[in-house]
Amino acid sequence: MLKVGITGGIGSGKTTVCHLFEIQGIPVFYADDRAKLLMNTDLVLVNSIKEAFGESVYLEDGRLNRKELARMVFNNAGLLEKLNSLVHPAVFRDFDSWSLKQKSPYVLKEAAILFESGSDKDCDFTILVTSPPDIRIRRVISRDKISEEEIKKRMDKQLGDEKKIELADFIIRNDERELLIPQVTNLHHKLLELSNVKTANDD
Repeated sequence: MLKVGITGGIGSGKTTVCHLFEIQGIPVFYADDRAKLLMNTDLVLVNSIKEAFGESVYLEDGRLNRKELARMVFNNAGLLEKLNSLVHPAVFRDFDSWSLKQKSPYVLKEAAILFESGSDKDCDFTILVTSPPDIRIRRVISRDKISEEEIKKRMDKQLGDEKKIELADFIIRNDERELLIPQVTNLHHKLLELSNVKTANDD
């Protein structure tokens, strides 16, 4: 099957787009959610995190102490890079294992930092969901009830859309002008065609 990565900046609406693909019957691997799960359940990863950051990053009941870990990596690029170097490979392995269990012509891997983490290299194609900054800010304020300043800080930490557009194979524009459902439907049919081509080539 085809492995298709999908990403977009905060507030771009990539989760909404993913749900539209799920309605079409396409399974979606949500990398951030899986990472949170693995940091509590993958014993190899758990032990690696403890070794790198100390036992205090896990509570007595075995659950990750997110506040403590966040405090440690906040504004510390070196520690954040170390954490990512442990988590990302575990997520890659989990995605490969998950993909083998799916029966669809293609699967989606949703990741906020698809290109930044190198996850795109594990995908046959990539999709970028774009949206103007002002719309993204408005959406996140409504959704998360946080300040515009905080949102802009998060946006600044992500790779800009200009660079992502250069890297992505397909673009979905969630700008409240172009209809979203037709874009997803058209791309779904395109990916089905590409899946058929790959299957024929593999045979």
